[in-house]
Amino acid sequence: MIARLSAGLSARALWLLAALGVVLLAAPLFAGDYLLTVLILILYFAYVGQGWNIMMGFAGQLSLGHALYVGLGAYVAAFLFTRYGIAPWLGFLVAAPVAAACGAVIGFLAFRFGVTGVYFAILTIAFAEFARIGFDHLDIINASAGLFLPVAQYAHNDLWRLRGDPAMFYYVILAATVLAFALCRLLLTSRIGYFWRAIREDEIAASAAGIDTFRYKMYAVMISAAVTAFAGVFYAFFYNNLFPEQVFGISRSIEIILGPIIGGIGTLFGPILGAFVITGLAEALNAIMLHFGLDLPGAKQVFYGFCLLVVVLALPNGIWPWLERWLERRLRVAEKPQ
Repeated sequence: MIARLSAGLSARALWLLAALGVVLLAAPLFAGDYLLTVLILILYFAYVGQGWNIMMGFAGQLSLGHALYVGLGAYVAAFLFTRYGIAPWLGFLVAAPVAAACGAVIGFLAFRFGVTGVYFAILTIAFAEFARIGFDHLDIINASAGLFLPVAQYAHNDLWRLRGDPAMFYYVILAATVLAFALCRLLLTSRIGYFWRAIREDEIAASAAGIDTFRYKMYAVMISAAVTAFAGVFYAFFYNNLFPEQVFGISRSIEIILGPIIGGIGTLFGPILGAFVITGLAEALNAIMLHFGLDLPGAKQVFYGFCLLVVVLALPNGIWPWLERWLERRLRVAEKPQ
């Protein structure tokens, strides 16, 4: 497995990845609470962006309702914890199949009846809205009043129950992001990854070549949904409160896709780089507004739209493909004999 993960990477690239890993591991040692929280948000969006990238970036199936899977993961794990005391890790083992099953229903309805492209995207939005309305009236999870997880002061971190300080949550989401990256690389370099890319580029040609496009698109939707469900589990136990309007809202789905779009759809580093860029700039904007005492409703949404506009016009493939080409040119120049 390690050989497959490192296949095609130069020694210099491996050293750079190792250096990045060391920096991320040491971040809590010098980062304050605010910076650590920002890093947690960055890694969270990097993780959930990888989950969305499996469906859209690899298989070419546009989802604009991925908040559905975040919400299902969050509510299933939170409900099991608050009602029965079941630890979130065990809750995730329930939430992931639930999210995958929901993705399978959406995929079956869409792919069996030829719903593709923008119509598939609208279908995903519709299911997320159905979930928002349904959970908003579901008394067993307190409906619109919100589901709150018990919060207490802990003398030590309780990793099993995800109760502890921000540093613990940072390492949890860091590990999850690394595992999601590794999973995506394994998928992308496997047989299923080649089939996904063939479907993404030309589904008719892929079908003519003998690929069972229905089956492999279903795999993409279900795997993406199951991976994304963990983001919901983390969200619930990090914020300790859930409201259907916030968790299932269309704005949540838009936030999920910003990182991959800005970083580079279909690439491995794109969602990570995009999350660092968009979340870092958004937090800088918040800090500037706070410093000058400005309160501008909708400023963050306008900022997101501006960033998307700049990337679409200047770097339509995202930041990472351009950065990768630039790094390769620099490396070739550095390795050229003087």
